[in-house]
Amino acid sequence: MADVDGQVKNEELDAEREARRRLALAQIRQYPDAALRLEARPVEQFDAELRSLVERMKRLMNDARGVGLAATQVGVLQRLFVFQPAEDADAVALVNPEIVERSDETDVEDEGCLSIQGILVPVERSLAVTVVGRDENGEEVRYELEDIHARAAQHETDHLDGVLMIDRTTPEARREALGKLRPRIVLG
Repeated sequence: MADVDGQVKNEELDAEREARRRLALAQIRQYPDAALRLEARPVEQFDAELRSLVERMKRLMNDARGVGLAATQVGVLQRLFVFQPAEDADAVALVNPEIVERSDETDVEDEGCLSIQGILVPVERSLAVTVVGRDENGEEVRYELEDIHARAAQHETDHLDGVLMIDRTTPEARREALGKLRPRIVLG
């Protein structure tokens, strides 16, 4: 697997993959988009539309070189995210996720986000979590996650609650990140 920098895979891309990455990022909501601050609603229907959304999100996450992507990041207010549950695993969907266990042991690592490009901030997270939910077909799933995979599940669950990594960092890192983001903010 490529080196992971925050929530984004770090690797050299050829021209075609770089073009796909840029196209994918253009379809992902960017800070300060209001959708990123809204709380997602539980998914009630496990149908072809949901499966189509999951496939689109998996494709976007992979093309953007991310390790997770929440539905709110594509403007859909449903409790759903896609992520890689293990290093060499394919992306999976987690619908109506709930973190049911967290390790007492935590670690502070720099996190990045596909919706806040170019920003890394230190965030304290549990080193291991157990998350339950359903897959895109409505089947119950349970993942016991560690390290980057546990971090990704916590990060994406936060997105579903309208919480961003800049809300979970130190006041100093938040100020610095917002200072870098401010020039990008365009009022329409």
